[in-house]
Amino acid sequence: MYVYVLQSDLDKKFYTGITQDLMKRTEEHNSGISKATKTRVPFKLVYYEFCLNHKDAMKRERYLKTTWGKRYINNRIANYLQETEKCT
Repeated sequence: MYVYVLQSDLDKKFYTGITQDLMKRTEEHNSGISKATKTRVPFKLVYYEFCLNHKDAMKRERYLKTTWGKRYINNRIANYLQETEKCT
């Protein structure tokens, strides 16, 4: 199972989820199939982790959605975020 973080090109906000097929799920988000994200397309995959089972992935997803988890993600992709700010 993958825990993933997407960033919307439209509003620059993150979306965190879990899936077994990372590329397929990213395509579903970008094609508007996912109701939760269809108004914020397109998305870029900016971070992912692999978990050995669904229960661990769900626990990690819940953590990444907390304030501390969001700080963790921002620290992990800090260089990427700085580069994208320079391009805009």
